[in-house]
Amino acid sequence: MAGKTRIGLVGCGFFSRNHLHSWQDLSAEGAELVAVCDIDPEKAVAAARDFNVPRWYTSVDEMLDREGIDLLDIATRMDTHRALVEKAIAAGIATVVQKPFAPRWEDAVAMTTAAERAGVFLAVHENFRFQTPLMKVAEAIRSGEIGEPNWARIAFRTGYDLYKTQPYFYDEDRFIILDLGVHTLDIARVFMGEVEHVYCETQRRNQKVKAEDTATVMLRHVSGAVSVVDFSYESRKLPDPFPETLAEIESATGAIVIEPGLTMNITSGGKMRTVDIGAPLLHWTSKPWHVAQESVLITCRHMLERVRAGKPADTSAADNLKTYALAEAAYESAATGRAVVPRRFP
Repeated sequence: MAGKTRIGLVGCGFFSRNHLHSWQDLSAEGAELVAVCDIDPEKAVAAARDFNVPRWYTSVDEMLDREGIDLLDIATRMDTHRALVEKAIAAGIATVVQKPFAPRWEDAVAMTTAAERAGVFLAVHENFRFQTPLMKVAEAIRSGEIGEPNWARIAFRTGYDLYKTQPYFYDEDRFIILDLGVHTLDIARVFMGEVEHVYCETQRRNQKVKAEDTATVMLRHVSGAVSVVDFSYESRKLPDPFPETLAEIESATGAIVIEPGLTMNITSGGKMRTVDIGAPLLHWTSKPWHVAQESVLITCRHMLERVRAGKPADTSAADNLKTYALAEAAYESAATGRAVVPRRFP
C-alpha cells in the first residue's frame, strides 16, 4: 500500500486512549488517524480534541461513507462487534476488532466467514500476544534452550478493582473466561501449541457479579504437553502482581519461570540465568499499566504493517477462532464436568 493508511477508530471509552496514542505514534510509519466515532458525542469530541483528530462522528455509517477509511479499529464492547465488522466488510475495509472477538462462537464464525468470502483483512486486537515480556518468553521457548516444553502453568490472578472503570462486568452473562481467559488461553497456544481437549472449573467468589470471576483450566496439547491456565479477579494476596502474567514452563531438561517484577529465570544444563523482560516506559505510558499500554502500540504496528503489506495478521480472525474455541470449551466443560474437544473452523 502506497501513501498513508487512513484509519478510523470506533469506540472512545477509557481503553481507547491507548489506541489513540498508538496511532499517533505510528504516523511516521504510515498511519493517518482521520476520524473517531462514538455513540456518545462527548466522548467522540473529547477524543478528537485531545488527539488532534480532524473529524468525529456518532454514526459509523456516516464515517465509513465520508472518510475513505483503509483500516477500521473497533474498540467497543463485544456485543457491538458483529454489526460493526459486517458494515466494514461490506465496504471492503480492513478491520481490527478488540477482544473478546464476540459474545458467542456463532458470531465469531459468521464474521470470519464473511471476511474470508469477501477477501477482506480481519484481525483481533489480542494484545497479550504482543506484550514485551510474553514475546521474550515465547522467543526463549522457540530458541530450544530448554528443549521441548511438556508442562506449563500460566496465571493471571489479581484483586485490582477493575469494576471501577468497567462496571458492566457485574452484569455479564459470561465473565472472566471471555474477558481475561481469552488472553491467557491464547498465550498457552503460543507457548505450548494447539489443544486436544479442555477441562475447566469455575467459581463466582464475588457475590456481586452475575457470572464466573475465577477459572482454572487444564489443557492437553496436541504435542502431549499439559498446561494449567488459571485466572481470577478475586485474589487477595500481597503484593498484587497486577497486571503481570506469571508462568512456569518445564521440559525434560530445563525450565522457564516468569517471576513477579518482570524477570525471567531460565534453567538449562544445570545452570540458571535471569533475564529482564520488562517493557519500556513510553511518553504516554505509566506503571503498572505500561506493559499493557506498550502492547497496544506493538499490536497496532503489527496490524498496520500487515495491512500495508497485504498479509494476514498473526492474530487473524481465523487464528483467534482457535483461542475462542478454547474459551467455549472451557464454558462447556465447567457446565458438564467433563473434558471437551475444542471446536474447529472451518
